[in-house]
Formats: sequence, structure tokens, C-alpha cells
Amino acid sequence: MDLNEPFIRTDHPPHKPRLKRKVFSLARLFMKVILLVVISSLSIHLPDITERTQNREQTIGEIKGVLEKHSKDMDEGTKRELAEAIYEESLYYNHDPKFILALISIESSFQNMSVSERGAKGLMQLMPYVAESLAQELGIEWKGDPTLFNPFLNVRMGIHYLSRLVLDFNDIRVAMAAYNYGPTYVRGLIERKESIPANYYHRVITVYQTL
Repeated sequence: MDLNEPFIRTDHPPHKPRLKRKVFSLARLFMKVILLVVISSLSIHLPDITERTQNREQTIGEIKGVLEKHSKDMDEGTKRELAEAIYEESLYYNHDPKFILALISIESSFQNMSVSERGAKGLMQLMPYVAESLAQELGIEWKGDPTLFNPFLNVRMGIHYLSRLVLDFNDIRVAMAAYNYGPTYVRGLIERKESIPANYYHRVITVYQTL
């Protein structure tokens, strides 16, 4: 045969072994089984979004119910939006919304325009100099009284302040005393190894248990 001529097969090509086809089919079947197991596992362990949404709406409704019962200086639309704000901020800082409501009850009796004898203002009774610092931390434009008497901003700053105190003192009871008496005063008590007043914390807990 001339070596320069192209080689042309004239007989039947040899049959490819079936083993590779079987291995490939088994591999595909195995991958399908694995995928089915993963999907089933996710469907079991992922939270039910519908249920979570229902729980959110139920909790917001309960918060709104408390506001409707006790607040006298906010309209219905504001109460609904404020209920959502309290829920979202509480969730963000890992607080029970009902505990925040109890704190608001003790501080201002749910009256947005409340002003204490010492000059604390709004729902969560923030001192202006404290609120100005909190506004700066949170990127809120500070306008003085308009900021303090904005219920959404007041609640946002107040919950942030409480959360910061909890982190600073690593104890909710001490943090509550600091919220009421001021952190400087409470730090002084700690340095002098004097007892921390617990009456404010107990007042909030008492209201919490009745909401």
C-alpha cells in the first residue's frame, strides 16, 4: 500500500464498550439523588417565609394596639408606622418589642410631646445633648426639638442608646439604671463598689408583664 494514500477503513468500526455508558448513567442518577436530598433538606430547614410574614404582621398589630390604647397625641397613620418602626428597630438590636413598649410607657406614658422636669424629651425621654450625639452616630440630621419630637427618630435613637448601654455594661439591669440615671453616675457607683439601683428596671419589668 502506498504510504502517501489516506487510510480509509473498509470494515465495520469496533463497537465501543458499554461500560462507559453505564458509568455515565449511574453518575447522572447519583447526582439526581443528591440534588433531591439537598432540596428536601432545604425545604425542611429553611424558615417558612409566609409564617414569618404572618408573625411580623401579628406583632406589629399588637404593638399598634398598645399605641392606640395609650397614646393620645398621634394619629392612626402615625401609630401604624411607629408600630412598624418599633418592631424593625427591636428586631435589629435583638430586643423584645414589648420590652421597648414597657420602657416607653415608663418614660413618657406614650406621649410623644412629653418633656420631663430635667428636660428629657419625646417618647423615650432623651436629653438633648445625648440625642445630638446619638443622631451623629446614626447619621440623622440634628434639628433640635423637631428631631426629638419626631417619634420615629426618637425611638430609633432611644433603642440604639439602650443597646449601646447594654454592650457597655454587659448587664441589662445595670444598663437600665444607666438609661435612667445616666451612665456617668452608674460608672461612679461601680468604681466606688456601691449598689446599683434596681427600682427602675423592676418598674419596666412590671409594665412589661402587663402588656
